[in-house]
Amino acid sequence: MDGLDRVDFLPEPSDRRILTAIDPSTAGYHDEWRAEVTGWAPQYAEPLPKIRRTRVIASNVTIFAIMSVILLLVWQSGFLFIELPPPASEWAFETTEVRQLQDEGLNGQGVRVCMVDTGFSPIHSSFEGVEIIFKDMVGDSTVPIDYGVIGHGTMMAGLLISQSHQIGIAPNITLAIVAALSDDGDGENSGGESVVADAIGWCHHNFEADIISLSLGGQQKLDNEREGASVTAARMAVDSGIYVVAAAGNDGGIDDDGMVSVPANVARVITVGATTMEGQLWANSSAGSQLTETQDPRQNPNLKPEIVSPGHMIVSTGDNGDWFSSSGTSVSTVFVSGALALILQAHPELKPNQNSNGSCIDSVKVALMNSAHQNEFVSKHDNHWGYGELRAQLWLQEITNSEQC
Repeated sequence: MDGLDRVDFLPEPSDRRILTAIDPSTAGYHDEWRAEVTGWAPQYAEPLPKIRRTRVIASNVTIFAIMSVILLLVWQSGFLFIELPPPASEWAFETTEVRQLQDEGLNGQGVRVCMVDTGFSPIHSSFEGVEIIFKDMVGDSTVPIDYGVIGHGTMMAGLLISQSHQIGIAPNITLAIVAALSDDGDGENSGGESVVADAIGWCHHNFEADIISLSLGGQQKLDNEREGASVTAARMAVDSGIYVVAAAGNDGGIDDDGMVSVPANVARVITVGATTMEGQLWANSSAGSQLTETQDPRQNPNLKPEIVSPGHMIVSTGDNGDWFSSSGTSVSTVFVSGALALILQAHPELKPNQNSNGSCIDSVKVALMNSAHQNEFVSKHDNHWGYGELRAQLWLQEITNSEQC
């Protein structure tokens, strides 16, 4: 329509069919939605080179002399070097208890997970035999492609579905990946909030996800009169019974604004902070405010963030077939999404259906709150630590022993 080609259309929270036209040039309109993947650390992912070692064994002088001759011949033949596998982050899988759930036979079979990210590169050997559903909202590719810096989406997907070396958290899920962010040329992954909102909507309405995993986010803008499109989309998803897991953000430390990223600020969304291998809070993990945008106190089990999990120097699949390590609350978000997929496999009655209204999410979040591992930094809830660290096996036990929704 003439005159409306330069405005944004924001769906009403109560009825998505009703659209409000908004001039994006208006001062203050979404100018603080940072677009880049705030759930990822502002640092370059570290490539992990393959390691080559030698081994020499000698029990006495005679054997040593013989072995020396043999080793010299082998050295000259070029077969002396033994290629060892690259490092892994098994500590993170053990700490979160996802390996324990896998030992019980859980692998995510029958659970539908949708990731909104930079896309996906399928060339890594750990994706052999894997089939994903791919939706491109950056370009028009009909085959999987990763538009991001260092293949951010590929790294997040590898934590979930890697089939070798470092087995993913839920390798048998049905996975959809929506490319909604891309390299902006300045070393950051970015995209418009309306595109992210549309991607969340696609996960909700087209893919019919059980879980939407969001390793991304933007900055809250408290003086906006209306919530952003991504917040509306996330709210509609959780109110329909779809579990949304989102990164708390990476602006922790002295520059922390004291609020988690959007749409992690939505009450029923599970918001995730990051910890290190030593069990400490990752320095850049964002704090949460216990007041909503309307300055109302948040209530249990929706205090922000709700949970923390490993997110520092975590090894995963790179976009060029190698293994990389990276840090950020986007990484820790995937551990929670994957653990939840295993739990929904064990309790399929908790998955969303046409009659869902979000009550099952409330029950699952109460169980998450009660099962979180607390330490000297956490008594009931902490603005950085949430209710504590993820313990997937205890989370499942708490759900099994609690009254179902």
